[in-house]
Amino acid sequence: MNILIFGPNGSGKGTQGAMIQKMYNIVHVESGVLFRDNIRGGTDLGKQAKAYIDKGELVPDEITIPMILDRINKDDCDNGWLLDGFPRNPEQAKALENALFENNMIIDFILEIILDRDVAKNRIMGRRLCVNDNNHPNNIFIDAIMPEKKGDVYVCRVCGGELTVREDDQDENAINKRHAIYFDEENGTRAAVEYFKELARKGRGKVYQVDGSLPVNEVRDHIKSLLHNHRFYNIQSKRGR
Repeated sequence: MNILIFGPNGSGKGTQGAMIQKMYNIVHVESGVLFRDNIRGGTDLGKQAKAYIDKGELVPDEITIPMILDRINKDDCDNGWLLDGFPRNPEQAKALENALFENNMIIDFILEIILDRDVAKNRIMGRRLCVNDNNHPNNIFIDAIMPEKKGDVYVCRVCGGELTVREDDQDENAINKRHAIYFDEENGTRAAVEYFKELARKGRGKVYQVDGSLPVNEVRDHIKSLLHNHRFYNIQSKRGR
């Protein structure tokens, strides 16, 4: 199954993406990681991308999309892939869809995690890291994983360990910039999602939405249900041909 996943920073996209990856044994292709791997590996595309990155410029689609295609054509993607972090605007969405079509590939499932911008920002700024285990979830703005308080200090809700914060999680200007790109409904990522919705209205593909404000387990269960029903429908459709 080939999947695109969308959601603003703070929506739980990474957590849910990891669940999907494990559930269907597919490869998680994250655009930022892909750039770093190609640059570190000294590939031709990586060298081209680095030239733009070193100048503080965006890597053009003519480099990014071939890099993505090269990755999802590898043998470990035979079961499918989960693409995260691309496309970021409608032009990229159209270019990606055209490139996939030319390579006889389709997007089976498009998932959008919906979350209010202010809530997303609070979730990012509320994240706390346990010094004993980063996998212990703690967030001062999410009741379900609220850390415990000893006196005036928060401690890990799982083990009672000391909590720290990531500097970039507290950089409100950086968060606002990332969210400005995502929530832009004319030229940003939300516009890319709308491009796929328009295709869906024409009978080409399907975009599914889930409420990211719900508890993590409820979001997970909703996504599992959508994926199960989508696969079941497609299997039945093929059998009925």
